[in-house]
Amino acid sequence: MPLSGITVLEVGVFMAGPYATMQLADLGADVIKIENPDGGDPVRSAGPFVDGVSSPFARLNRNKRSVALDLKSPEGRAAFLRLASRADVLVENLRPGALRALQLDYETLRAANPGLIYASASGWGQDGPLSTLPGLDIMAQARSGLMSITGAPGGDPAKVGVPVCDLVCGLYVALAVTAALRERERSGEGQYIDVSLLESGVSLAVWEAGKYFATGEAGGPLGSAHQSQAPYQAIRCADGWLTVGAITPKAWRGLCEVLGLQRLLDDSRYRDAYRRKEHVDDLIPEIEQVTATRKVADLVTALDQASVPCAPISSYDEVFHAPQLTSRDFFWDAPGGMRQLGSPMRFSRTPTRRSHAGPALGEHTDEELT
Repeated sequence: MPLSGITVLEVGVFMAGPYATMQLADLGADVIKIENPDGGDPVRSAGPFVDGVSSPFARLNRNKRSVALDLKSPEGRAAFLRLASRADVLVENLRPGALRALQLDYETLRAANPGLIYASASGWGQDGPLSTLPGLDIMAQARSGLMSITGAPGGDPAKVGVPVCDLVCGLYVALAVTAALRERERSGEGQYIDVSLLESGVSLAVWEAGKYFATGEAGGPLGSAHQSQAPYQAIRCADGWLTVGAITPKAWRGLCEVLGLQRLLDDSRYRDAYRRKEHVDDLIPEIEQVTATRKVADLVTALDQASVPCAPISSYDEVFHAPQLTSRDFFWDAPGGMRQLGSPMRFSRTPTRRSHAGPALGEHTDEELT
């Protein structure tokens, strides 16, 4: 596998750090999850439970091994230092300064292992006026601007349905680690990596930055609509909702023809996707006057045939049985039958690992320390 032979220590809880190391484990790294013997990662206590095991934990920590160490005890710290002396990577997402207080910071570990890549994920970063404050995903979504553009216009504040700042931070950590491993091949030296939930969230503001730095407008919530082009949003149908993205000339013509709205093709207000956005309050009611009389499945079939980008809004019970995903063997079963999400990374020669679900607390302590 791509990262076979790489040893990663994880001192992670909840989401960002464990999600980063899950990516590295999928790619073949030997990920050793260091946990407090008293309960371990708090996600272990998060339901629902399957045979007494946290279902979210078993999936977030797949392909890893667990070592239970009390890092506040002399014995636990000494054992950790031995593990760190032979590791390639350490990933942690504790409060900034927590490992420094235990004398397990980058400078200390680097002295014994100059090639160590030490990556820290945190809410706000390792320095700056917010660095000492607790930072969870919803706070990062709030401060990053994401919540200011999420939800319906005039509605209550809404966050993205998944912990997007946590997850993107984890992906950035995994990307940074692989880049640092590549650089170490040239220099022979490790380095320190600092990734925050806040900056990860702000980094997603590609359209919003383009608008603000060009016009000074900060934008706001648009529901499902696009920031600058139309129609690109959810459309009401007789039995549900359909998403459509008719922003190219070909797709716009196809949508109008499927809906019998050819007259809109000659309307100067709708000449291109940007003008249609300016008049979206007029456009969408005209479209929905037709779509509200037709079923989602019928419209998807017709629009697909006309090469108009569209999709129904699937619930997760549909997603987890979707033919597109099952035909590509995306889901897999760990030993014991624990269903797992697959990795979206597909390699032609070195496939990602499909080994086991999240380990029991301290399952590999004796093995690793021996």
